[in-house]
Amino acid sequence: MQPTTKTATSKPKAQAPLATALAEDRYRAPALDKGLDILELLAQQPQGLTRAEIVKQMDRSASEIYRMLERLVVRQYVMRSLSGDRYALSLKLFALAHIHPPLNRLINQALPVMDAFARHAEQSCHLGVYDRGNVLIAAQINSPSGWSFSLHRGARVGLLDTASGHVLLAFSDAAQAQRMRTEHTAVDGEVPITQTKLQATLKGIHRKGYLERDSQQSFGVVDISAPILGPHQQALAALTCPYIRRIDTHVGPDLQAARELLRQAAQALSQGAEI
Repeated sequence: MQPTTKTATSKPKAQAPLATALAEDRYRAPALDKGLDILELLAQQPQGLTRAEIVKQMDRSASEIYRMLERLVVRQYVMRSLSGDRYALSLKLFALAHIHPPLNRLINQALPVMDAFARHAEQSCHLGVYDRGNVLIAAQINSPSGWSFSLHRGARVGLLDTASGHVLLAFSDAAQAQRMRTEHTAVDGEVPITQTKLQATLKGIHRKGYLERDSQQSFGVVDISAPILGPHQQALAALTCPYIRRIDTHVGPDLQAARELLRQAAQALSQGAEI
């Protein structure tokens, strides 16, 4: 009687998620990650941290943290306190950022996206950023159709009664929003709003991810506004379209189409954000 031979079976192929994870791991740089982790940790601690506190919060060995900290000190990204027991960020990152000012970079990135929105939606749009208690119009694109409502670049509009201001407040953390309201001073013609109504408005904007309502400054205009979000899901700016509906024979994108185009534009400018 012939012995039974076992048929070799092939091993199952790796699952797609595992393959993706392995592909991502190919380009890991542990030392770089460690240094960036330290910088991000210290960025949240204005008074700095001791080495022991850094080791505890990062859950790494004291020796590897010590070596990395010393290199960051030598390269002047981190400074040591006079007593030598605390570490804090230096101004080097601030200086590097201002070689190419962040607002200028944001505007340069936003203008082509805003121009594409204006062409497809046949509406104007503007970019609003928080500035000293109100909203500064940092960039503006007119509708190519020749019919549009627009704000001038450099104009300052109210924080508490405009679509841009409400979007910026809705996508700020509690401490930042409180500081913005404290710094606010009323602009000419500002529409008063109660704290109760403001809070309800901001909650609704945050839940929906955008704002759409009749303008509180002009008849016949519907404001559509969406946040441009940073990596921590807080608003860097508000992208706003003052939508006007034509009543002649020209048929252009309707309000719903303009809203979706605006939200797509804001999402394209956001950093890893889902709007």
